[in-house]
Amino acid sequence: MPFADLHCDTISRLHQRRRAGETLGLRDGQRMHINLEKLKGSGYALQNFALFVDLAKTTDPWGSVLTLAELYISETEANRDLVLPARSFSDLEQARREGKIASVLTVEEGGVCKGDLDNLRTLHRLGARMLTLTWNYENELSGPNGSSLGLKDKGYEFLAEMERIGMIPDVSHLSDQGFWDVCRAAKKPFAASHSSCRALRPHQRNLTDEMLRALADRGGIAGVNFYADFLGESKTSRTADIVRHMKHMKDVAGLEVVALGSDFDGIGCPLELGDAAGMDQLTREMERAGFTPREIDAICWENVWRFYQETL
Repeated sequence: MPFADLHCDTISRLHQRRRAGETLGLRDGQRMHINLEKLKGSGYALQNFALFVDLAKTTDPWGSVLTLAELYISETEANRDLVLPARSFSDLEQARREGKIASVLTVEEGGVCKGDLDNLRTLHRLGARMLTLTWNYENELSGPNGSSLGLKDKGYEFLAEMERIGMIPDVSHLSDQGFWDVCRAAKKPFAASHSSCRALRPHQRNLTDEMLRALADRGGIAGVNFYADFLGESKTSRTADIVRHMKHMKDVAGLEVVALGSDFDGIGCPLELGDAAGMDQLTREMERAGFTPREIDAICWENVWRFYQETL
């Protein structure tokens, strides 16, 4: 079964562990949720790799994101037998023909650009094809989840430029007002790369049913987040809860909007399925929940493939 995952923090985790003195790489870092060998073993067709920068933990966010970008580039170049960095849909198709994992570079925290459109363009030249406008802090673009602040003037500028150069806006972590501002202003489909359903778990990081329907109406996509706090009451990420959120998304907004947004290597809870090597447990749970083979294919990879065909 192919899989396509819209979000992981593996590059940032790899960087942290190397700074702590560990010797590991993207190919076989066994203590991470994701490495290339685990992805290959599970049949992944595509993995988005986010460059995550915590603005509260750096005095130089722009330098930090460039450091992470260099790590991503060097690791994918060193492992071209397994992975093909994708900047366009034709690259995704090439990876599939060659039996490789397509990797799409994304950035989690629009504040790394410091409000400078030239920095945004530089990220695009480095290969970034998706950007979350905020993480958990207010920045030059908007307010984050839990804030009443929507897009600022600079946020609208960034949105327009992203659509012009071919970078997908990601509304995960954005405030509710910011979501609706993007929905009104965007001319192209956008994504919520790793957000689950607020109707099932009333967390500010999750999407309301109205948001899910609006995202679907705009040709967008939502990746179900595997983090336990976004799924239910359990402190363990239960596979049945992940599937429950998938089913709710499908029921309220249609099958085409539902995708995977694991947040692997960015979540600190235990997971029943373990890591990327255990994704067969997810498909078995989907079968038990009544998803058809066609629906499982759509959610696990085909919806993302279609979305990128339309946006990359």
